[in-house]
Amino acid sequence: MPSTSHTAPITADLVRGALDLEPTANGILPHRLPARARARNTDGQLAMAESQPSGVRLVFRTRATAVELDTLPTKRVYIGAPPRPDGQYDLLVDGRPAGRATATGGNTLTIDMSTGAVEHTTGPAGTLRFTGLPERDKTVEIWLPHNETTELVALRTDAPVEPAPASGRRTWLHHGSSISHGSDAASPTTTWPALAAARGGVELVNLGFGGSALLDPFVARTMRDTPADLISVKLGINLVNADLMRLRAFTPAVHGFLDTVREGHPTAPLLVVSPILCPIHEDTPGPTAYDFSRLGEGRLLFTAAGDPGERAEGKLTLGVIRDELKRIVTQRAADDPNVHYLDGRDLYGEADHAELPLPDRLHPDAAAHRRIGERFAAHAFAAEDGPFAQAEE
Repeated sequence: MPSTSHTAPITADLVRGALDLEPTANGILPHRLPARARARNTDGQLAMAESQPSGVRLVFRTRATAVELDTLPTKRVYIGAPPRPDGQYDLLVDGRPAGRATATGGNTLTIDMSTGAVEHTTGPAGTLRFTGLPERDKTVEIWLPHNETTELVALRTDAPVEPAPASGRRTWLHHGSSISHGSDAASPTTTWPALAAARGGVELVNLGFGGSALLDPFVARTMRDTPADLISVKLGINLVNADLMRLRAFTPAVHGFLDTVREGHPTAPLLVVSPILCPIHEDTPGPTAYDFSRLGEGRLLFTAAGDPGERAEGKLTLGVIRDELKRIVTQRAADDPNVHYLDGRDLYGEADHAELPLPDRLHPDAAAHRRIGERFAAHAFAAEDGPFAQAEE
């Protein structure tokens, strides 16, 4: 077994997809929101989601045949719910899948869903190891678990490491909900945004935050200030889940969010995506509630706790949101030719639900993530008139 005697400092030039690296007692913690945005946040769900490194990866050049990475994951245990699988690390060599691993040890958050109480237990760092890599100059990528907060402790190899040069590819900045975050995807490179980015040949910055695509102004400012060539926002489901606002507040909030993004990216292609099909909330408002009726079978489900009659009072459903987002984008397109709309049901609709139903009634499974990613790429990148199509030189 080769000796991993070279220790490479984990510095910003080895990390892609993160907007901030926080020094910790153990190493560094990648964040997907910068410190100035985190300082404006008071919600624990968003704090947890943005620290989970969906789309974040280590990227470097090396001749190494063995790579070790020490990490300190924070795993979640929900009392009464089925156990969560350990976070996956995906290895790519020159852009091709070359391995997958998990990290043992780590901290644990034990969460009581009925009360919201959280208990934090500390644990040791773990080591994952990839061996048998080709002995030649190559680009190595280690994609971090999309759904598990991960501190990076140490990187060791059996040959020197240097930062990979910039790819020269366009940067795609995306914001969305837990579906964009990657909930129920198989691994970090198989979330739908990662799959779409690979097919589109772009560098991904994923600001998909589980439960937290809520039109927060500090997220809009983050997008405004983040360099990007292509931008998309997938809005709606979390606003219904949280029963956060009525239609009167939703419309100006969307305009304000998009106005802020446009301050930093006045002409970049901007794609507004409405929710994929979710039958429980198509015509029934939120809030979304837990349905514990199938826990005995190892299944945690979700249900809509609102009343369809409340739509008359301005409560939001997915149908209402799609109609309004389409109207907003049509209105803005009159003086902004680079803003576009995509109905989320074109990514996952009724026929898809019949074939690949949402396992918990809210989140797509791994097969549906692949389908959504392929369809998004075909619409946005591949079509000649797609919003993200590469202009010919």
